[in-house]
Amino acid sequence: MQLPTRPQFSIKAPKSIDPISSVVKKEPMQPKGFPLVYSPLTEGVILKSWFLSHLPEIEQDLKQFGAILLRGFEVPTRDAFQEVMHQFNHEFLSYKDRSSPRTEIKENIYNSTEHPADQIINMHNELSYSHTWPQKIAFYCFKEALEKGETPIADVRKVWNNLPETVANKFEQKGILYRRLLQKGIGLSWQEVYQTDDRKVVEEYCNFHKMQFVWLEDDRLEIKWTRPAVRRHPETGEKVWFNHGYFFNFLALAPEIRDAFTDPDELPFNTYYGDGSLIEEGYLKAILQAYQDECVYFSWKQGDILLMDNMLAAHGRNAYKGDREINVVMMQPCKES
Repeated sequence: MQLPTRPQFSIKAPKSIDPISSVVKKEPMQPKGFPLVYSPLTEGVILKSWFLSHLPEIEQDLKQFGAILLRGFEVPTRDAFQEVMHQFNHEFLSYKDRSSPRTEIKENIYNSTEHPADQIINMHNELSYSHTWPQKIAFYCFKEALEKGETPIADVRKVWNNLPETVANKFEQKGILYRRLLQKGIGLSWQEVYQTDDRKVVEEYCNFHKMQFVWLEDDRLEIKWTRPAVRRHPETGEKVWFNHGYFFNFLALAPEIRDAFTDPDELPFNTYYGDGSLIEEGYLKAILQAYQDECVYFSWKQGDILLMDNMLAAHGRNAYKGDREINVVMMQPCKES
């Protein structure tokens, strides 16, 4: 009688698992090693619970890398996304002092932007021109585009370090003067920017923040204010390139849009050095090059969450085809000291 064969078992080497968790791995995205990617090693990871139990490690990774991509987790709805972000126990910001059109999907969750799909959005740190900005910002892919539509990101510590010394020194010394012309039909109206119909509310805001303002005919408002071009991160102390100097400058506009304006004063945005002098075109090109040298692109997948330290990482948007919906929350307000 033939005895049954003994079952054979193969012994596999254990997978290398990061000490942050036995169920989640983390690895830098190549080739730049940025952002850091978190992904589950097993099914059924409840991201909300895992987040709460690993906040110190997540905060440390965020300060080191500047951005974390959470991919492969079960995040099927905006509510689930919001619940994960609530684990930080930060205040969520409403979108005031706006620079782009957005729709609030639910309380303090917005569409990332409503610019036309065929336009790119230049690199920037959210609300860096304002007197209050989010320390953290998180994007959620509710629906990926049919083609392209990436959200490029760049480490602004490296952007700052890569700027030519003459450019860096001049901006650090002079800062940036921002000018906006708020009007209906071209750009945003003052009512949309400040989320009010009351002129007195706007005037009080401008006076409090030492912003120059002039009411013009046809219910238009011109505002000017100065901000630093360079800041230090409040926790790490590192110098960061943190401004909208390139983003708002008329030379950064697409040529067909720029050519539609014969008078720069009719533009919705423009930027100058803090003393009001013009920014050299060559310096703006150097800034653009520094961003491009550090940009990282990846295709969105439904359910992705991109968590960023808004003072360490800039972001933009590629043009795209098809439907695309990326939602955003802004957290942990920072205010001018």
